[in-house]
Amino acid sequence: MTRKILLTAALPYANGAIHLGHLVEYIQTDIWTRFQKMRGHECWFVCADDTHGTPIMLRAEKEGITPEQLIERVHAEHSRDFAGFHVAFDNYYTTHSDETRHYSEDIFTKLKAAGLIEIRSIEQYYDPVKQMFLPDRFIKGECPKCGTKDQYGDACESCGAAYAPTDLKNPYSAVSGAQPVLKSSDHYFFKLSDPRCQDFLRQWTQQEERLQPEAANKLQEWLGAPGENKLTDWDISRDAPYFGFEIPGAPGKFFYVWLDAPIGYMGSFKNFCDRKGLDFDEFWGKDSKAELYHFIGKDILYFHALFWPAELAHAGYRTPTKVFAHGFLTVDGAKMSKSRGTFITAESYLTQGLNPEWLRYYFAAKLNGSMEDIDLNLEDFTQRVNSDLIGKYINIASRAAGFIAKRFDGKLQREHVIARFKAELPGLMEAADEIAGYYEGRDTARALRRVMALADQINQYVDRNQPWVLAKQEGQDAKLHEVCTLLINAFRLLTIYLKPVLPKLAQRAEEFLNVAPLHWADAGHLLPISHPINPYEHLMQRIDAKQIDALIAANRESLEPTAVAPAPSPGIPLRVTPEPHSPQRHAQHQQATEDKVQAQTSPVEPAISIDDFSKVDLRIARIADAQHVEGADKLIRLTLDLGEGDTRNVFAGIKSAYDPAQLVGRLTVMVANLAPRKMKFGLSEGMVLAASDTDGKSPGLFLLSPDSGAQPGMRVK
Repeated sequence: MTRKILLTAALPYANGAIHLGHLVEYIQTDIWTRFQKMRGHECWFVCADDTHGTPIMLRAEKEGITPEQLIERVHAEHSRDFAGFHVAFDNYYTTHSDETRHYSEDIFTKLKAAGLIEIRSIEQYYDPVKQMFLPDRFIKGECPKCGTKDQYGDACESCGAAYAPTDLKNPYSAVSGAQPVLKSSDHYFFKLSDPRCQDFLRQWTQQEERLQPEAANKLQEWLGAPGENKLTDWDISRDAPYFGFEIPGAPGKFFYVWLDAPIGYMGSFKNFCDRKGLDFDEFWGKDSKAELYHFIGKDILYFHALFWPAELAHAGYRTPTKVFAHGFLTVDGAKMSKSRGTFITAESYLTQGLNPEWLRYYFAAKLNGSMEDIDLNLEDFTQRVNSDLIGKYINIASRAAGFIAKRFDGKLQREHVIARFKAELPGLMEAADEIAGYYEGRDTARALRRVMALADQINQYVDRNQPWVLAKQEGQDAKLHEVCTLLINAFRLLTIYLKPVLPKLAQRAEEFLNVAPLHWADAGHLLPISHPINPYEHLMQRIDAKQIDALIAANRESLEPTAVAPAPSPGIPLRVTPEPHSPQRHAQHQQATEDKVQAQTSPVEPAISIDDFSKVDLRIARIADAQHVEGADKLIRLTLDLGEGDTRNVFAGIKSAYDPAQLVGRLTVMVANLAPRKMKFGLSEGMVLAASDTDGKSPGLFLLSPDSGAQPGMRVK
């Protein structure tokens, strides 16, 4: 039965470049979209630039252009980068559109009529020079906890403390340098704490497997036990000057982020429907039978799985079928870093001449449908692409194509070979359903492991039959023709299985095979007898380690000392950092600031024997739960799953570097045989491992994570 599917990915903010961290999500969503289309389903993939907010307004002002000119330019840059990595949106639009304005106003009006919008007077910092209210990240000052200067208004990058902007010592505006003043203003709030929203969300988050298990558990923590009221109301307005949509009937008040950004999904699809003649309500109407999926980073799970469905449901629209959250990207085991050259933009990767499908394959080989972080290990990246794609997959075609062209007029065998194919390469055709199941579950890592196992099987057939030897033997032409025909058919099947991940390579393979674009159902048959193929041209080059070195060098930020910036004074504009309210904004801020403190190394400890080391039992553990410890400044309580029902309670001093919500579901390494220790807050039954600088402060604290494929309970040795 043909399914109707609408997919979205989080909206990238129009104030920065697309980088490799962003691409994890868009590549994952694109692979799933391509797979569904190969299966013959009606599947649409829409997205848009998130274009509103103070950062956009100020950047445009700094550049001497209008916000509209800025977002138009960035839209072109984002579109270029996505196309460069073969991310095939059906519509890539903008939130600064008539369609998004319409649905923002419509949803707001309906929520207001339902009594879910409330006006409250709040007090916040105001810049008297720029005459504007300041978002938290546009206020800087001294950390109230450790005294570090030039810290943002929500969290300290030195000690990791979180606080309100009014807690800062000696605050100043990051826009003008002026000392801000407190000023009252009326703001509009969406009453997420309303019992109607709470009751709805308790039911919605637990039904029909809308969320991954670790996500559902986290939402239950946020919602609290029945009878608790842990949800807070959301401020959905901002004061002029502001670049966005003005709230109807409220001059000088503008919709903020969550009353126009996710609604950009609807605006983009409405624009697409109007151009393609589709029925918008068939996908977004309250009684819609279509499937709606959001692919997001785990850091915006709260917004997409609580705020967003409550907003939609109480405004009379359908809610998402499922919300799929993924983890963050690290490079060589650490955050992306400008000093190390691993903060890599999409444009830089392509400009350096690296094949985008290398990265698509590597990301797909790491993603398993969970919220675990993934690591781009550049050495492993080189080895895996060269081994899997060149050494295994492409090798099959290159071994057979030349003989078909030179000895058999470019045509496959004249007899039916399906019986021989199934006898010599059992399970190759039958694997289609298994691999499809992995793609459907977004477990592309398992799908590609299965495909490469099949490639190994085919290459073993090559080694057994050695076509290059058969070609030299008298009277072996028929056998050579059969072997090469089977290999070409096997290569075609692997191409079908890899096509969602490697669309351009598959297109070149289709041209070589002389076939129409391949669909998933084509795995049920082989090529016809005497089918002609085209002359073989090499389909993909190996990665040269020098290319990776050049990429890192091109992205490495100089560590030469720079002049100390003067203290801010009124009228002197400072560098502006975007407000992080999406995975992209959050990641950009984290990665841009990560290198401000360079890690310091400590001397290596005295040598120990292998016997000493073997006494330490290191195990892979999954973080099943993570909680703040009331009354503890540094501790997070971790519930660790070691598999087979073995769970441990561990107190870890990592609060300065990690939000507990970001830890749930990820894998780490623990000392499993450490004697339990009675602490003030409870019994600690082990220790997790982390790397840190000499003082152990953020940002120099990094929890260890194993490579993908590791399972809870595995021994580390």
